[in-house]
Amino acid sequence: MVIPKQHGAWAMLLIPFLFGIDIGQATWLHLPLFIAWFFLYLATYIWTLMIKKQANAHHKKWFAVYMLLAMMFVSIPIAYKPPLMYFGLAMIPFFSVNMYFAKKKKERSFTNDVAAIINFSIGGLGSYYVGTGNIDEKAWFLFIASMLFFIGSTFYVKTMIREKNNLCYKRASWLFHIIIIVACVATGNGWLALAYVPSAVRAIYFYGKVMSIKKIGIYEIVNAVYFALVIMIVY
Repeated sequence: MVIPKQHGAWAMLLIPFLFGIDIGQATWLHLPLFIAWFFLYLATYIWTLMIKKQANAHHKKWFAVYMLLAMMFVSIPIAYKPPLMYFGLAMIPFFSVNMYFAKKKKERSFTNDVAAIINFSIGGLGSYYVGTGNIDEKAWFLFIASMLFFIGSTFYVKTMIREKNNLCYKRASWLFHIIIIVACVATGNGWLALAYVPSAVRAIYFYGKVMSIKKIGIYEIVNAVYFALVIMIVY
């Protein structure tokens, strides 16, 4: 099987979707929807390779398999909740941005990362809708909370690896994390600030320290699990 190497994307794939189940309303339709979501992610990864002309016959074979499985499984929840198709349509513009940067071979662009994060968060909206049949303020809260967390994670990782000597990225990262916490407290959501405090601490404390990519990744997994637990337990 062809599996993506971007380990951080797995948290983006899972967490917003789990929010939709836990904070929305769990239903058996989440199972086929997640299977479709999983295989669609695998398919889009290979599609990116195809855009960059880096895909061989083996990749293309698995692309066909992944897309077929994704379409088969997504047809089940769509049969029960036809408006679910609109979530897929909403992803197209942001996916187009990803394809544009893939063609330019600039996938590490911050804009490209944000476009991908928005799509993963839209997946969370779809998960929420499947269970509740509507998109309310709670759904939008989960969408924004997820998006802000992963944008912060993107800032942090860039300041630790590719942009570690870029002072503009450092300032933007620190300011972004601090503003989120201040905004939470100022709006009377102090408990929500707790979900972002470790992100702010690690963005400031670890900056400039020499760490392996593996170690950075492990810390990010721990931080993502903490964030998800705080949101699901408290909210």
